[in-house]
Amino acid sequence: MGNDAWVRGMGVVGVGAALALGGASSVGALTPEADLAYHGSVTMAAGLVDLRLTPQNHGPSTVEDATVRLRWSAPLADAQRLPDDCARSGERAVVCRTGPLAADVLGDEIRLKVRLRGEPSEVTLEIDTVWGGGAVDRNHGNDEQRVLVLDTGDSYVF
Repeated sequence: MGNDAWVRGMGVVGVGAALALGGASSVGALTPEADLAYHGSVTMAAGLVDLRLTPQNHGPSTVEDATVRLRWSAPLADAQRLPDDCARSGERAVVCRTGPLAADVLGDEIRLKVRLRGEPSEVTLEIDTVWGGGAVDRNHGNDEQRVLVLDTGDSYVF
């Protein structure tokens, strides 16, 4: 193979590689990116937990809907009255829909009261995103939380 043929062959390989890489990056650009966060407060008295949670999306993309999971270190009582957008997910967990979350706007508050089995003196609440509406969230520092709640009736803010 002469030098001219080798150079032409490498040029074709280079163009093919550039097209493959360009296609991969444009597909990645189609995936929306969001930064979900949860802030709120939680109190516990005599085994009854009162949670107020406000979801937020720091953007840049809008999220049509997301699902937040709330897990307690103590089991939930068998009977619960949950809001329409929430459902029991096992012995210790509840999942709730956030509804639409525009970029840089607070979402609707999720208000949840659950009864724990017995009356534990303390419980750990873990909060995390189960589904982010198809968006990629590269910052889990603000959508994964652990809150220690004592049975004092005091409000713990996160």
